[in-house]
Amino acid sequence: MQTPSLARAISNATPTEEMNGSGNLMDFLDEPIPDVGMYEDFHTIDWLREKSRDTDRHRKITSRSKESIWEFVKSLLDAWSGWVVMLLIGLLSGTLAGVIDLAVDWMTDLKEGVCLSAFWYSHEQCCWTSNETTFADRDKCPQWQKWAELMTGHTESAGAYVLNYFLYVLWALFFSFLAVSLVRVFAPYACGSGIPEIKTILSGFIIRGYLGKWTLLVKTVTLVLVVSSGLSLGKEGPLVHVACCCGNLFCSLFSKYSKNEGKRREVLSAAAAAGVSVAFGAPIGGVLFSLEEVSYYFPLKTLWRSFFAALVAAFTLRSINPFGNNRLVLFYVEYHTPWYMAELVPFILLGVFGGLWGTLFIRGNIAWCRRRKMTRLGRYPVLEVIAVTGITAILAFPNPYTRRSTSQLISELFNDCGTLESSQLCDYINNPNMSRPEDDIPDRPAGPGVYSALWQLALALIFKMVITIFTFGMKIPSGLFIPSMAVGAIAGRIMGIAVEQMAYHHHDWIIFKNWCRPGADCVTPGLYAMVGAAACLGGVTRMTVSLVVIMFELTGGLEYIVPLMAAAVTSKWVADAFGKESIYEAHIRLNGYPYLDQDEFTHRTLATDVMRPRRNEPPLAVLTQDSTTVEDVETLIKETDYNGFPVVVSRESERLIGFVQRRDLTLAIRNARQKQDGVVSSSVVYFTEEPPCLAASHPQPLKLRRILNLSPFTVTDHTPMETVVDIFRKLGLRQCLVTRSGRLLGIITKKDVLRHMAQMTNQDPESIMFN
Repeated sequence: MQTPSLARAISNATPTEEMNGSGNLMDFLDEPIPDVGMYEDFHTIDWLREKSRDTDRHRKITSRSKESIWEFVKSLLDAWSGWVVMLLIGLLSGTLAGVIDLAVDWMTDLKEGVCLSAFWYSHEQCCWTSNETTFADRDKCPQWQKWAELMTGHTESAGAYVLNYFLYVLWALFFSFLAVSLVRVFAPYACGSGIPEIKTILSGFIIRGYLGKWTLLVKTVTLVLVVSSGLSLGKEGPLVHVACCCGNLFCSLFSKYSKNEGKRREVLSAAAAAGVSVAFGAPIGGVLFSLEEVSYYFPLKTLWRSFFAALVAAFTLRSINPFGNNRLVLFYVEYHTPWYMAELVPFILLGVFGGLWGTLFIRGNIAWCRRRKMTRLGRYPVLEVIAVTGITAILAFPNPYTRRSTSQLISELFNDCGTLESSQLCDYINNPNMSRPEDDIPDRPAGPGVYSALWQLALALIFKMVITIFTFGMKIPSGLFIPSMAVGAIAGRIMGIAVEQMAYHHHDWIIFKNWCRPGADCVTPGLYAMVGAAACLGGVTRMTVSLVVIMFELTGGLEYIVPLMAAAVTSKWVADAFGKESIYEAHIRLNGYPYLDQDEFTHRTLATDVMRPRRNEPPLAVLTQDSTTVEDVETLIKETDYNGFPVVVSRESERLIGFVQRRDLTLAIRNARQKQDGVVSSSVVYFTEEPPCLAASHPQPLKLRRILNLSPFTVTDHTPMETVVDIFRKLGLRQCLVTRSGRLLGIITKKDVLRHMAQMTNQDPESIMFN
């Protein structure tokens, strides 16, 4: 089932000659041909070949380093090139994230007003510089004026409200229209979250241009525009795409990565970690996110380099200080009350809510995206974005909790109510005789502001749940982390206030008697918001370990890991009960990307049931080792679209010799026609060491043995498909050949495996679009 040389390759102890079977894998011909060994767009890479090529390159560098001082220096530069790439990725992704954060703050506030002293200041920055701002009215200053006040001089009239309302909607429409136009005209790949495609690329698929320079530029600019427009989306997922674009950009500077797709994916895994690091200010969570969620191949060396890239990116972002609080984290909180065991019950209930919401969102969003894909709706992406933006802005403006940016909303929901808080959520009735330290305020009865805020939050919850389903997946950059967290934070805050008021009014109940005495600070509603945010994000993405680490890094709430873990695990269990796929895997399947998930394959089928050719199909297209002409090869290439061809001794015996890639074959013949005299259409192509016996009048033969892989992966026809699927996952194969006693029977490609898996789960096998 498995060749001995490949078994040794898996243990990282195989010389390159043994894997290739004949000398140096890089030297396909006597003179290397440009682009031989590369891959076409929308094709899967051969991980084993890439690993072998890198091993060969490394061995050459090591042997040459002993020849001279210069070669030794070159070997050192090669060894350190990985760390240099990580440093550059961290610096650029951190800088871009800081610029995006600053621009989003300014443009979000621009929808409501402008700073007269310096128009490039956001509302908060404008009032920082004012000498007339008091602490009680720290969000008001003469230098900041709303549009109606600036144009008419009135601030509180109905006309001023209508004018502000109109301009808010107009700015939102302008931002979103500009964003979708830039994406549509200059970089179609800049739309969406990017994480489904990053997962697919890291699994070995090639999508040229998806990580290109134009995509990086357009996604950075349009990300600012769409977040500022007020749409229910975030910048965190797209920042992973931006960081991977940075990684791909710097890979092109070093041949070690630019000429080896396997090594390039190690860099992209580290770049994904840097993207999450700058998105949340969570470098450790970023590394775990890359390991748990997006990476397909993650060796220990990549773990260290991911950590370094995330560290540099976080340090760069901290140096820019876009949040103005001298902290790296986005939602820093400081709670003064521990959590109690009895509170695990509402925390688990929030986990159940997060799992149900995740299931509802995934099914609703996939149904809408499929409708967009299959109907005329997909032909009008600009109109769709404008319509959703208009509806969002019109419904969001009247509610203060949906009018502000989602990040500001989450920050307010996470906050604990101190004596200096002016939020409606902190409008409690104080005891005039209370004399306690400011950080130990006892539970108090809710005032009218709290009840008013609860109604507004309930409406905001319904609004966010519905509008996010239609927003995610439009032809604009759209992240999902922040909207999912906002849904959970709203639900959590509502539950936290409910538990707090129950504990205050019914402190003699048995569930409160042991831990909540009158006059004590028992319940922290902000903690419930934090747990709810984790639950909903986990229900949508199915993250567990990385989610908990991101949340405690995001908030600084290290002692609340157990509630976060309880909610994350519960939300995953509940969501998995309705379907195993996360939103990213659901979009991968919707788009037909060839991605092998990690779920177990338990069906009792054999390799012979999946291999091609099947019954009533034409025989397998093969080449013979020494009796095929150049014309025959070119005709076969022209009439078929296969990625490669098995090479056999003869059509009668069909004893397998090796496998040759279509692209390598095409380039080799083209190069031979141009540079080698005597090669014509009737020339014999041979893959043996010695040329075949030919008549003297016969044209010069063409030797192509060095582009032949003499140890293709093979399985027998009775190999269980469970084993075949596991082999494809673990080794990242493009194809494997099916034999019986050395005789070639058929071939199984990655696409065949995916189609078979889809068929076994009663899905459409033709949904797998790419090779």
